[in-house]
Amino acid sequence: MTNNNPIGVFDSGIGGTSIWSAIHELLPNEKTIYLADSKNAPYGQRTKEEIVALSKKNVDFLIANNCKLIVVACNTATTNAIRELREEYDIPFIGIEPAIKPAANNSKTQVIGILATKGTLNSELFNKTAEMFQNTTIIEQVGHGLVQLIEDGNLNSPKMTELLETYLQPMIEANIDYLVLGCSHYPYLIPQIKKILPEHIKIIDSGEAVARQTQNVLREQVGFTDTQSGEPVFYVNSNPSVLESILDNKYPVIQKDF
Repeated sequence: MTNNNPIGVFDSGIGGTSIWSAIHELLPNEKTIYLADSKNAPYGQRTKEEIVALSKKNVDFLIANNCKLIVVACNTATTNAIRELREEYDIPFIGIEPAIKPAANNSKTQVIGILATKGTLNSELFNKTAEMFQNTTIIEQVGHGLVQLIEDGNLNSPKMTELLETYLQPMIEANIDYLVLGCSHYPYLIPQIKKILPEHIKIIDSGEAVARQTQNVLREQVGFTDTQSGEPVFYVNSNPSVLESILDNKYPVIQKDF
């Protein structure tokens, strides 16, 4: 089965490029379209109704660009809107949610930390997943301000370091041995997080798992490309400079209102 249409990926901003990168690495021949809704970031502070409406707007744009499947590369959008998206659109969706399961199953201390947005931690989907692991203590922490700092290009600022130390220190004191990153922006913070966490604490994000699931859906439902069409396209509805920087200026970024 072949299908030369692109894979669509969207996020509330630039963070989902961490997911896009894992997909592009695993499936380099697939064309991808990445949509950064930075104008409306962060989603984590918005109501469920707003998140659903913004997610539908993004999906409409990607479908208009002939995408064959859509990756919701945003924990907040997945946990609040993916059910509504699947009900409304006849296209496969792949979501992303905090990787509680591998952390809980492998934890020796039976204490794990989750750093995520308010929208993700308050969602029904997240809480249903967390309830499955009654024998594990889950330390939840809302990453207030982290997404906005990343979106503003202040990835390595003193303020970022200060916030991360404030959020992570109570988890260290609670004896976590796994930290789950529950926002697609947060993998860009791993170098700084590693400076704060003791070496034995493992960090988990969802990039590789989402890429493998994308590959599975292509194989089973949609079809792979049979051409060398792996050049990605990036769209953003605000200043493109931060997205260009996070991509190391390797790809052109199109600023477009959507």
